[in-house]
Amino acid sequence: MALHPYDLYDVRSLLSEEERAVQETVARFTDERVLPIIGDCFDQARFPRELIPEMAELGLLGATLPEEYGCAGLNAVSYGLICQELERGDSGIRSFASVQSSLCMYPIYAYGTEEQRQRWLPDMAAGRVIGCFGLTEPQGGSDPANMKTHAKKDGADWVINGGKMWITNGNVADIAIVWAQTDDGIQGFVVEKDFAGFTAQEIKHKMSLRASVTSALFFDNVRVPEANRLPNVKGLKGPLGCLTQARYGITWGPIGAAIACLDEALNYSKERMLFNRPVAATQSAQIKMADWARRITTAQLLSLQLGRLKDAGKMQPTQVSLAKWNNCRMAIDIAREARDLLGGAGITTEHSPIRHGLNLESVITYEGTETVHQLVVGRELTGINAF
Repeated sequence: MALHPYDLYDVRSLLSEEERAVQETVARFTDERVLPIIGDCFDQARFPRELIPEMAELGLLGATLPEEYGCAGLNAVSYGLICQELERGDSGIRSFASVQSSLCMYPIYAYGTEEQRQRWLPDMAAGRVIGCFGLTEPQGGSDPANMKTHAKKDGADWVINGGKMWITNGNVADIAIVWAQTDDGIQGFVVEKDFAGFTAQEIKHKMSLRASVTSALFFDNVRVPEANRLPNVKGLKGPLGCLTQARYGITWGPIGAAIACLDEALNYSKERMLFNRPVAATQSAQIKMADWARRITTAQLLSLQLGRLKDAGKMQPTQVSLAKWNNCRMAIDIAREARDLLGGAGITTEHSPIRHGLNLESVITYEGTETVHQLVVGRELTGINAF
């Protein structure tokens, strides 16, 4: 039997029946609902909000959280496959689901009270309440401990002042999970969009993640009730724990982007005639695409093993760093090379490689730059912190 061109090691055979069903369902959603519109959305710098109810109906928001909160209760591998298939459509679509699920719903579930879980999670799973995650600051970047946003206790409330930057979903969010310095260390707060003094300003002129909303958040004496403080974590381990959840999904997402680029390059190279033969008949094109298949296969196996470790409760942050570093680098290199193989046609958004390549410039940077993840692995190997 011929091997599948995007699954040369038959990774699909290693999935459970439920995991395969999840992948097929999200792949169909991407093919039917995302791909027909995403090129225009990217051109127009428009996030397709109309897809949110459909994503919620499919159980893609907070997919790994318990069913009692309206979520799907899926395992980590299934969530990874969701991220892979969504990013095969566009990184912006996967980013929306990732932020909603891993950076907003997860901290409410892991660090919040039962009252907070019941208040927020069912509506978030249903797409009726959208969240954003406020950690990064203009001067902070890879150094989140250098946080300037602060929260001061004032009677029964907290008063937050400061600002956050590069916040996905910021201008479409109903709530923001905001991390702030307090007299008792860094703590998390659920800030509602109608709280006085809280504003979001969309960041324009982006050449990446154009089909995603990116914002700056500002807090000017924003009064937040004690009931909106996440009480079960203090310190950087709170936001970093959320980022580990999100980074896990990011290790899968770029695989989808790389597969999309390989698919387009394969089809184009078979149809494009140069010197009386298809481009696909040349050694240079075959060597390029064979190398992409090698790198995609490596990434698939890396993320699958990471997912199995996560489901077994054995996943370590260094393992996530290794996979994010490898898989983002794999995908961005393939996107660039696929754009080149398409020649002049490759610079237009009528073809996906340039769009995926531009998006991946953000994906390889956010939630830990490539250099940061390299240094995390280096620290694990040497026992010496080089940050």
